[in-house]
Amino acid sequence: MGKINVLSKQTIDQIAAGEVIERPKSVVKELVENAIDAGATAISVETRNGGIDLVRVTDNGPGIEKEDVPVAFRSHATSKIREASDLSGVLSLGFRGEALSSIASVSEVQMFTKTREEITGTSYLVRGGEEISEEEVGTPDGTTMIVRELFYNTPARRKFLKSPMTENSYIGDQLEKCALSHPEIRFKWTSNGQIRLSTSGNGNVKDLIYAIFGRETAERLLEVSYEKDGIRILGYVGKPDISRGSRSFENYFVNGRFVKSRVIDKAIEDAFQSLIMQHRYPFAVLYLTLDPESYDVNVHPTKLELRFRSDAEIYDAVLQAVREAIRGKELIPDAVKAEEEKQEAVYTAPEPFERPEGQREDKGPQTPVFKPERETVSYTDNKPSMPELREKSIYRVPVETPETVSIETPEKVPESTVTSPSDG
Repeated sequence: MGKINVLSKQTIDQIAAGEVIERPKSVVKELVENAIDAGATAISVETRNGGIDLVRVTDNGPGIEKEDVPVAFRSHATSKIREASDLSGVLSLGFRGEALSSIASVSEVQMFTKTREEITGTSYLVRGGEEISEEEVGTPDGTTMIVRELFYNTPARRKFLKSPMTENSYIGDQLEKCALSHPEIRFKWTSNGQIRLSTSGNGNVKDLIYAIFGRETAERLLEVSYEKDGIRILGYVGKPDISRGSRSFENYFVNGRFVKSRVIDKAIEDAFQSLIMQHRYPFAVLYLTLDPESYDVNVHPTKLELRFRSDAEIYDAVLQAVREAIRGKELIPDAVKAEEEKQEAVYTAPEPFERPEGQREDKGPQTPVFKPERETVSYTDNKPSMPELREKSIYRVPVETPETVSIETPEKVPESTVTSPSDG
């Protein structure tokens, strides 16, 4: 057995970063959640090259006092809790105090912050966990965090990142979850100079669903409203015709925190069991308000999972809430109803040339129509040959003359009585 060594602070921070900071999306998640916990009402995020080169998060929160800025980058430094008993009723998104120290250990981090009471703000620069500079600067109220060169000192971690486009999609998914979890906060995300997400922050969940998922989804929603035994569930579920091929569109939030729970997943899917096909999953955006002491959030490094005190109670509440939302509702898609109406219209349409009852016949201007008449030739003497018959079987168009003129056809003159001009 080798000698037991005490690890250095830098090594400890990089190990912690391996658990908390997996990719640029994790940086965005931790910084945005800090801004939400600080009470910000507007959060702006800027990324470049999938967040690998730059992540900038700006909020309009209360800011951090000058003497607390260096402390914020220490391991397990937080303003969310003070002692272990606070964990049982924690409502903040973060509480471990690992985010800033973990991010700073694998990147270059610069903070600009100012409180409303202070005249000037503070700029603090950390690189690889080491303090570089601290300056007094002019800056707006709130906090701006700039993260550059993520994993610059851990090439192995950087090598396992996906392409910038893929990392960008991960960031977009994370910001959508953050926006859905707090409809009252205005979010804006700019990627490589282009605005990718913008929400109004008016608190209207349906408007938020429209902005993120589009009009087709927003028009096919059923409202959920349930409250019983201290459990309140609000939000929307989609009609069966907008079911999806994965569970990624089952979004639910417990006291403002986005989580994943097999118990809640099963309750939502069981409510739609007889309405959607197998391997299809319903669309849902649900907000659960529970007693903080009825669940434990400190069971996952990224706080993505919960452990409920009573799984059966949560399952029954979600199942009943969703069933009440879809019970007795019109679930037939508008396109199907329009097709049925179209088919009924075909069967009741009038026959050709049939005039609907009560409608006058409008003949309009009359144009003369000339119908060709076939000349009838009777033969009493010699039977004509076929060429002569074809020549006489012609169509002739009658010509109108001012006066009716009767023209008699001369009788056939014998050839012997006819004289030519040369005989005279």
